[in-house]
Amino acid sequence: MKRCHWVNINNPIYVEYHDHEWGVPSHDDYYLFEMLLLESFQAGLSWECILNKREAFRTSFDNFNYEIIAHYDEQKVSELMRNESIIRNRLKIKAAINNAKIFISIRDTYGTFDHYIWSFTEGKMMKGNGRDTTSSLSDKISLDLKRYGMKFVGSTIIYSYLQAIGIINDHEEQCDLNITN
Repeated sequence: MKRCHWVNINNPIYVEYHDHEWGVPSHDDYYLFEMLLLESFQAGLSWECILNKREAFRTSFDNFNYEIIAHYDEQKVSELMRNESIIRNRLKIKAAINNAKIFISIRDTYGTFDHYIWSFTEGKMMKGNGRDTTSSLSDKISLDLKRYGMKFVGSTIIYSYLQAIGIINDHEEQCDLNITN
């Protein structure tokens, strides 16, 4: 199988992610939050690093359940700061809690977070060019999420997020998973 050039074919976790998740449209709010949390922790790091720690994040962050994460207290933050299996960044941990609360608020306003996030493209998948790291779409969503009060949701993070959840399919031309709209 031909894959995007950035896939480390020696890392089965990365290959699995590329082949079965990345660029696949998702409408499940729990998955949408999981990817938002992971993308926010990725800031300044490689996505491969985050994927390698994904299961540790899953365990540490209550299976990415935003309803639980929204109620984390300072004791839980301290516990996470001592957890060597995840990224121990206090600002990112606090942002995850803050973002969970806002995620719930947006979900309550729109019925689902899925309705909110996909409304920016009227439910349609967009085809990327495989080279961009931001777009007018990621700029717009980033600004809107910041307006709600979310943290670690800059345009580059949001562009990666949109790729992860399948709103933007950015598989490279030579990749067997490349689609055309």
